[in-house]
Amino acid sequence: MKRTQYIMVSAVAVIAASTMVACTPAAEDPNDAFFNTLAAHCGNAYEGKVTVGDQAVDADWIAARIVIEVKECTDDRIRVPLHVGNDHSRTWVFTRTQQGLQLKHDHRHNDGSHDQLTWYGGTAFTAGTATEQSFPADDYSKQLFSEHGNPASINNTWIVSFPDANTLRYRLMRENRDFQVEVDLSTPVETPPAPWGWEDNYQYSFDN
Repeated sequence: MKRTQYIMVSAVAVIAASTMVACTPAAEDPNDAFFNTLAAHCGNAYEGKVTVGDQAVDADWIAARIVIEVKECTDDRIRVPLHVGNDHSRTWVFTRTQQGLQLKHDHRHNDGSHDQLTWYGGTAFTAGTATEQSFPADDYSKQLFSEHGNPASINNTWIVSFPDANTLRYRLMRENRDFQVEVDLSTPVETPPAPWGWEDNYQYSFDN
């Protein structure tokens, strides 16, 4: 092959390779992929159960029917009420922030007012994966736990994952504490009563 032809062929190969790289879609951000997987269940309720827990400490949870509802979804926030028997006080709030994916726990009394222990949680300190995100307690939560006599909870880490396509796993971990609920995503169940504080579109005031 003549030198001129060789140079032309090489140039075409480089351009073709560059075009292939440019056309390859960027991998989806793990935070976004996780968020979108959860959002795909918006409007559905699912039943869960305690799979790891303390028979004494978690007795009420173990005995109760547990139902989550992926109730409200926007581009940046998903609210997931958690019903434990007749206790409708809890909502998981997943929010996309500039710092990363955040999980907060919105706790209410049955009149819709906030519990003294509310809005605790944290922001994922790494990108995590499309199927698992970890949320260590943030400074607000640590101060809240300290002020209200829950010093052990300062070291909480909440791990939410999709171990398979039909399961959502919620796990609370710290030293000498391991609590886990698994939710069956394969079969939607009847929508539970409105969570406490939702009947009158009662909004939380912790948008930090």
